[in-house]
Amino acid sequence: MSRSSKSRIQQQQPEVCGDCGSSDPSWASINRGILLCADCCSVHRSLGRHISQVKSLRQGSWSPSVLAFVNQLNGHGANSVWEHLLLDSVAPKNLKRKPGPKDALHPAKADFIRAKHVNLSYVLKPSLEDGVGSAAALEVELSKQLHASVRSGNLETSLRLVVQGADPNYFHDEKGSTPLHVAARSGQLSQMELLLVYGADVNALDSQGNTPLDLAKACKQSAIAERLVEAMYEVTDRLSHFLTGKKPDHASGQHLLIPDQSKKDISEQLKIARGKLQLVPNRMFEELVMDLYDEVDRRETEAIWATTSLNPEVGAVPFLPTNPHLSATRNQGRQKLARFSQQEFNGLISDVLIDARRRQNMANLRPIDSPLPANLAQLKNAAARESNLSDDEPLYDAVASDDDYAALAPVAQQALVNKSPPGGPTSAEVESLRQKLQDQESTIQELRILIQKLTSENCQLKHSLDTKEYDVQLRIDSHLNGSTPTEETPEEVEPVSDGRQYGKRPVSMYEARQLPRDENRPPITQSLYSMTPAGAQVTSNSGSAGSELNMSSSSSNLPHFEDVKKRTDLVARRIKELFAAMQDLSSTDSFVPCAERIRVAVAELVAIFPPTMREETLRTALKQLNYNTNLIQTECTRLQRAFIEDGSQQPTQVLSDSIKLNMEQVRGCAYDLAMSTKILITHFQAQA
Repeated sequence: MSRSSKSRIQQQQPEVCGDCGSSDPSWASINRGILLCADCCSVHRSLGRHISQVKSLRQGSWSPSVLAFVNQLNGHGANSVWEHLLLDSVAPKNLKRKPGPKDALHPAKADFIRAKHVNLSYVLKPSLEDGVGSAAALEVELSKQLHASVRSGNLETSLRLVVQGADPNYFHDEKGSTPLHVAARSGQLSQMELLLVYGADVNALDSQGNTPLDLAKACKQSAIAERLVEAMYEVTDRLSHFLTGKKPDHASGQHLLIPDQSKKDISEQLKIARGKLQLVPNRMFEELVMDLYDEVDRRETEAIWATTSLNPEVGAVPFLPTNPHLSATRNQGRQKLARFSQQEFNGLISDVLIDARRRQNMANLRPIDSPLPANLAQLKNAAARESNLSDDEPLYDAVASDDDYAALAPVAQQALVNKSPPGGPTSAEVESLRQKLQDQESTIQELRILIQKLTSENCQLKHSLDTKEYDVQLRIDSHLNGSTPTEETPEEVEPVSDGRQYGKRPVSMYEARQLPRDENRPPITQSLYSMTPAGAQVTSNSGSAGSELNMSSSSSNLPHFEDVKKRTDLVARRIKELFAAMQDLSSTDSFVPCAERIRVAVAELVAIFPPTMREETLRTALKQLNYNTNLIQTECTRLQRAFIEDGSQQPTQVLSDSIKLNMEQVRGCAYDLAMSTKILITHFQAQA
């Protein structure tokens, strides 16, 4: 932290936590404009950056303008925006009471924070009764008020308008500008910070084709101009600072700072990976950069949390929280970033920075002496407003889009392209072109018919998957080993074995490569991903009334939070036992028994859930639990067998590469199991 930001903190009067009233808060939520104590900060961190962007007041790296913005918002009553109904004398009486400093973190403080910041239960919601016809018209009216508000220093009014639904990127047709243009021209630095933190576009164009930076320079607003340049390169600056501890000097024209790669040996595998990264579409590359930005923020905040918290394990965020606005696939990819080692993560960031520079250079290939069309600025601005992101999205600098890379050809090439061939086209050329056009139209028609057919088949498959009741036990069923199920299978009571008898392995130790090639066997997904409790009757009638009844009543049969927490804690203890055995190595024959205890704990956890559920999050988490339980048993068996074959029974003996690889596989499976249980706990906490 710079000296100026430290002095500003020291000059502040004693403050209190905005959520519980504790004295001497050490954290701040930038987009909420409030200060936080360590307890409340732990809940904010678990919500994710799309809800609350937290930073340490004492150890965080603060920009002076951002710190002044947070102090000004907090000092001028930003908390009254988030707790408006609690301060209103005519508010409903059934609202949750605001917790005090001595109240328990769970559930009192946690429930209140989620209601306040996730559900916005205490925010004054705008009404459609004040002469406004529709929700769209109301948003326009609020956006116009925001456009007028940012020219003054009243931050609380602007925050209230944004929270109620005003668009920070609203383009005022009459004024020909956005709120960011107004704030930059008026010299309102804190108003500009508010707009930026809620997603205002730094590169937006006004009706004259000027960006906010152009207006700031024209109005001699040097501080505004410097901050806008920093905002344009905020993401790459953060990634560069994470790698090197330095930021580029934008004043001297240096906008990217990349570690020197010349002395490093680049393997063929790395060259192939970088080549694949260059083929990634620009939209997906933007998403990757945003995810890396969030992961860098998580790692830096986690490091500060580990050194400042009295109990670092409470409130730790081991991976990025789930963002409901993103797809399940992208959320899983974001959470997998936490598994990268520091060296691997640094290498990925370096490659991304190199490719970002390459893409930016491609975007700058347009010749200087080839002016843009007169109406291109207005067209790009209108397109940007139509495809605006949500206000809740964090601010990232924009990576050049595909359209930006389609730069105009150089002047010499344009001259060649624009040359017309001497004379008009011949009749043979016209006939040839007509024939090619007919062939293309025929191909397009065939593709349309094929798409319709595939769409119909896809709908039928989805319908069959939604209505079919899978018979699934908690472990891999006997179909996978080639046995024939009976009508009534007695409940199997399997003791925990010592793992030495490998001739007859339990069914849960199934490995995919040992599957007999039988075309009539059921799909693997039936036994891996279905969640029917043990002892349920096997049925194959997809249209039975029982299946419909299960689907309709599944939501009401979900277990209580206490039961889920009790069983997930048991799974966590079993995983710790396995890790302890891997660290001790005094008894290398305990890996399989530990894996078996994990299987039993997972079985008890899955058994309390109904066979069918509507919640996609729960279904996915339980599928991953079943899959990784089977996988960790397989990996533990391989590890134990590797120790026996290698003869490395003594802890002092150097471990072979195969044993190290097996141990890494076991750690990865255990991490996935812990992540699935974390998703379950987080889901039930949010529903509590």
